[in-house]
Amino acid sequence: MSKDIDAAAEALREKFAASDFSGSVKFEVEGEGVILVRDGEVSTSDGDADVTISASLDTFRAMFEGDLSPTSAYMTGKIRIDGDMGAAMKLSQIL
Repeated sequence: MSKDIDAAAEALREKFAASDFSGSVKFEVEGEGVILVRDGEVSTSDGDADVTISASLDTFRAMFEGDLSPTSAYMTGKIRIDGDMGAAMKLSQIL
């Protein structure tokens, strides 16, 4: 596991702590690892999720820092979404 994944997981903990997101989402960071959010709890372990979002580390970093909207990332093909699109849409408000 990379320090980048650990840093991203910590940033997500802060974002999800202030949200009412229920359900689960897995962020697959290409070549780095995964971050799993289940009912607001963030971990770096793998598991099943309602929606899986895959992208490069740079793309996730830009989204988490607010430099790239999740909608723009999806529309330009920078992220791939598999699963519940409704859950993915809710995430755009958190990120």
